[in-house]
Amino acid sequence: MNRSEVLAAAERFATDGRGFVRRTPLWKLPGAALGVACAEVWLKLEHLQVAGSFKARGMYNRLLANPVPESGVIVASGGNAGIATAAAARALGVPCEVFVPTVSSPAKQAKLRELGAQVVVTGAVYAEAFQACLARQRETGALLTHAYDQPEVVAGAGTLAMEIEEQGGEAPDSVLVSVGGGGLIAGIAAWFEDRSRVVALEPELAPTLYRAREAGAPVDVGVSGIAADSLGAKRIGAIAWDLAQRHVRDALLLPDAAIREAQLALWTEFKLAVEPAAALGLAALQSGAYVPQADEIVALVVCGANLDPASLTRS
Repeated sequence: MNRSEVLAAAERFATDGRGFVRRTPLWKLPGAALGVACAEVWLKLEHLQVAGSFKARGMYNRLLANPVPESGVIVASGGNAGIATAAAARALGVPCEVFVPTVSSPAKQAKLRELGAQVVVTGAVYAEAFQACLARQRETGALLTHAYDQPEVVAGAGTLAMEIEEQGGEAPDSVLVSVGGGGLIAGIAAWFEDRSRVVALEPELAPTLYRAREAGAPVDVGVSGIAADSLGAKRIGAIAWDLAQRHVRDALLLPDAAIREAQLALWTEFKLAVEPAAALGLAALQSGAYVPQADEIVALVVCGANLDPASLTRS
């Protein structure tokens, strides 16, 4: 996985007549606007992407790069990858079956059904839903889209990083990225390589990359907490592990309380209605988990908005 594969994905999007993948805005703010002592904070507003998250890029690239059989496509997902696959399948006019764990939010399950997907709710966590998905795929022969661990999926996610650099006019000094299975950070690391400092952010209750680094290899971890429906992969993906070893220096953990405060701040101060997974970047800055230099340009990936709006109130 490297920059050339990201460029190939971008070319597929550019030449596809449907215009499915959006070029989402990059919002440049002075650090002081977010209470951060740095030169600028760039918010990549990927929550405005088709299907409400960055996942649309990878899933659509996977479908464009491979023949889709009559049985269609199949995916296991905490929600966002399934929503993106369902939207991509609808755009291409092919059937879609999505396996989600019971932790997946009702709002995400409802969205899947709105998009015409056949939804199977099974297993307590993503890993269990994935095993059920694999068994079903062997029966039907449908094209499997993986939530985060396929080259086309990672390359599609990498086009987001390519856009950040194009829209910013330069590579930012650092990019703060939420990590579940690792498809997003893998694509971003593949594009920026070592030209930007790529920082991995995980909830304390879903530390897949952090624990892998402690162990020296990917390991299974227990996952729970506020962002488990998006960042609930049990193990870091093989592609993400490889790229993180080469291009990601820092893996930081954040408590649920800090993530929740950042999510509410994005709504109350900037009217950005995003899910908890999209708030880890701001949480890292506000909590002091990541302290930028005074002249630093920090990019945050606001990665998804598939949430129940009613959750954006203090209990």
